[in-house]
Amino acid sequence: MINASDAELQVRLRRAAFNRALAEGDLAAIGPILSPDVVLVTGSDSAVIAGRKAQLAAWKREFSQAPRTVYLRTTESVTASSVELIAMEQGRWSGRDEATGAVLAEGTYAGKWRLAGGLWVLIAEIFVTLK
Repeated sequence: MINASDAELQVRLRRAAFNRALAEGDLAAIGPILSPDVVLVTGSDSAVIAGRKAQLAAWKREFSQAPRTVYLRTTESVTASSVELIAMEQGRWSGRDEATGAVLAEGTYAGKWRLAGGLWVLIAEIFVTLK
């Protein structure tokens, strides 16, 4: 159904685009990466941010903070389903002070992606804060 190598490459490219958008504070670039009904579970308090609009609003608030925390997700693995148009991404994340580069928080994450309209979109992410 899905070529696993192609799926991994495309998910990694979409994650790189998301990381770039986070670093640049580019809401317009984040929107197309998220499915309309995307769900994000935060790393510390397990708050649930449901829907693209809600997540973009949360990122807008993050981008307006000073000093700003810049988040980076580093993909460690991508596993494509052999029966559905979905893939699971796992990796590590960090949040750094934009001015100093100091690590403020870090941990692990998992992302669930779906191939929709020829593009991989995030449908769910869960983060765990470890430090």
